[in-house]
Amino acid sequence: MVTYSVAQVEALTGIKAHTLRIWERRYDFLNPMRTPTNIRYYSDEQLKMLLNFGILVRNGYRVSKLNKMTPEEIYEEVAKVLADPESESSDDMKGLTLSMLEMNEEDFDNIFERQVIKKGFLRTITESIYPFLQYVGVLWTTNKAMIAQEHYMSNLIRQKIIAAIERLSIPPKGAPSIVLFLLEGEEHEIGLLLASFIAKEMGWNVYYLGQGVPIANIKKVIEIAEPNLLMTMFVTPKINKVNGYIESIVEGNSVPFVISGSMENLDAVADGEQLLKVSSPFDFQAHLERIQKEAVSGS
Repeated sequence: MVTYSVAQVEALTGIKAHTLRIWERRYDFLNPMRTPTNIRYYSDEQLKMLLNFGILVRNGYRVSKLNKMTPEEIYEEVAKVLADPESESSDDMKGLTLSMLEMNEEDFDNIFERQVIKKGFLRTITESIYPFLQYVGVLWTTNKAMIAQEHYMSNLIRQKIIAAIERLSIPPKGAPSIVLFLLEGEEHEIGLLLASFIAKEMGWNVYYLGQGVPIANIKKVIEIAEPNLLMTMFVTPKINKVNGYIESIVEGNSVPFVISGSMENLDAVADGEQLLKVSSPFDFQAHLERIQKEAVSGS
């Protein structure tokens, strides 16, 4: 059985430990388990329930009323709150967490599409999905979400980005081009897919090579495509290998090379004239705009 400490429940639900203790004394819906040394801990089902309660309480519901409602009634009220376009982003975060824990694609889709209508696709990814992935890291890094749940959610997000890319127009002939790839051992593709979306939306011709690309293949593509820009991401910790990989790729060419990924890996990247280190999608956009302007002025 998956269990959660008070600190983990507090971090995930936004409900303070002091409040949890008060609810435990006053109401019968919350009965945490206890270790032999009397330390509280909570089950998966209790976490889901508290995520729902937290959303409703923040939106004006009284705990005494919720205490008398059935799980089905509570779910219906949460669905109404999350369907409200004025719902707080923190509630969407909790809703996304619930959809991951329950592997509920319909709930994920409802939250995602509402955010796209409200913010647009790019801002939905950068302001809702990225923070969500960081937020639930507390689950993944403590092995509280099954690997299947992580893969399930990541693939739902991946499908959304791919669908958005497919809806974009094919860039005109003569458009600047970019080659995007992940090296062998890198499997975190969502950031690279988002970069592909941004580049294509801005009118770039995108050569998307995907995951696990050998360096020899990358160098061959550079010869064939003659791109204006390269991009890769280092998310998996490899601070002792990053510069070796980069040197192998840039050897023999002068193509500007965008490097992104975890701050730990970025900090390990040595400065170089070809290298452009970016820490956010908006930094990446700025580099694309600058290179486009230089291409136009130089033509």
